[in-house]
Amino acid sequence: MTDETPAQHRALLYGRRRGRPLRQHRTSLIEELLPRLQLDPPAGGGAIDPATLFPAPKRDLWVEVGFGGGEHLAQQAAANPDIGFIGCEPFINGVANLLQHIEAQNLSGNIRVCPDDARPILDALPEASVGRAFVLFADPWPKLRHAERRFIGPANLPRLARVLKDGAELRLATDDQQLCRWMLEHTWRHPDFEWLADRASDWRVPPADWVQTRYEQKALEAGRVPVYLRFRRRDR
Repeated sequence: MTDETPAQHRALLYGRRRGRPLRQHRTSLIEELLPRLQLDPPAGGGAIDPATLFPAPKRDLWVEVGFGGGEHLAQQAAANPDIGFIGCEPFINGVANLLQHIEAQNLSGNIRVCPDDARPILDALPEASVGRAFVLFADPWPKLRHAERRFIGPANLPRLARVLKDGAELRLATDDQQLCRWMLEHTWRHPDFEWLADRASDWRVPPADWVQTRYEQKALEAGRVPVYLRFRRRDR
């Protein structure tokens, strides 16, 4: 468990929290649907019990950090109803977009939403409780003085390594080459992770169950080439 308090977490959370004003239906989803699905870190440094998160038992738990507009999270949840999902995203417009997907596809049974920083949630989950984690198209923070704000790095890789099961997959993606080099260097060097790449196509071609997001489509249309990095959590 980390010694940081929730207030310290919030103080270190960078990026936008709100965008354009929400339309009426999205506002109603935030007010009515989100409270039924919202996952907050337990008060006083308590632990989250994954078995209590969903109305029916799930065979595994997957976590997406920074789910953006929620397209990937929603489609993964729809394709894997026997898996429980936790999605963390502080940008409220993205949260509202995910809630629209949940409502339209009736996904309330296997998604829980943290509309805030992912770090307190990761710290509250039991060790070796997560079967897969996604960090997709995160903010690259291109200025060198902001590099420590990148989610994948020395501060958060130990968090991910702690909660991931032996053999679990950490899936990363970006269209920013500087961020790609940064993530690859730090994750490849971390003793708890093994890069699952044997050939160039392994990072140029998305996994078989990949879900393309609107952001990724815009990147492709703009001529930016995404990179897909898959790591395995080494056995303890």
